[in-house]
Amino acid sequence: MAGRSLRAARHHLSPLLSLDARRPSRDCLCVFSTAAQQRSTGDECGPEDPHDEPRHPLSERTLELKASKLEEQVHDLTEQYRKALADSENVRRRTQKFVEDAKLFGIQSFCKDLVEVADILEKTTESAAREAEPSDPKPTLKKICEGLSLIEAKLQSVFAKHGLQKMNPVGGKYDPYDHEIVCHVPAEGMQPGTVALVTQDGYKLHGRTIRHAHVGVAVESQE
Repeated sequence: MAGRSLRAARHHLSPLLSLDARRPSRDCLCVFSTAAQQRSTGDECGPEDPHDEPRHPLSERTLELKASKLEEQVHDLTEQYRKALADSENVRRRTQKFVEDAKLFGIQSFCKDLVEVADILEKTTESAAREAEPSDPKPTLKKICEGLSLIEAKLQSVFAKHGLQKMNPVGGKYDPYDHEIVCHVPAEGMQPGTVALVTQDGYKLHGRTIRHAHVGVAVESQE
């Protein structure tokens, strides 16, 4: 009876014994796994890559060279800016001068045509003044002459208002920029090279000659 009871008890305890036998192996696996992880972590956290170490700072000589190059670049850019600014200012001045000249001399062509009308009016007035007789009981021609004189004076006043002026070169030095020689006359009481007479009036528009005066220049007489 006792032997039978011992076998029965061993039969019931055998599953428990087998379970306990398996546990150490799992615990060993856990220990090995933990050790492997620690080893792996240790490998990853090993000595740093020498390439990750901070590089050595640039030498003072290298920095000076770089600073010098930058200063040269700044100087070159500054000079280019100044030249561009000067060119822009010159263009602005030329454009402004062109606009001003266009305003002043825009009527130059019209003035050239208008002075020819003034020539005709002047000649007509002089002719009428010569033909008028003071003893005429009906001084119609005289009145006409006076009217023409008033018109001529008014026309010259309008010319002056717009910067158009008649030259008066008689007695002055000959100037090739203002005068055109049409004849020579003996220098009687005049210095040679001076303007002795005018056959056609010259005009200037704001100081610019738009029509040369036709003049006779005094020369020394040859005996």
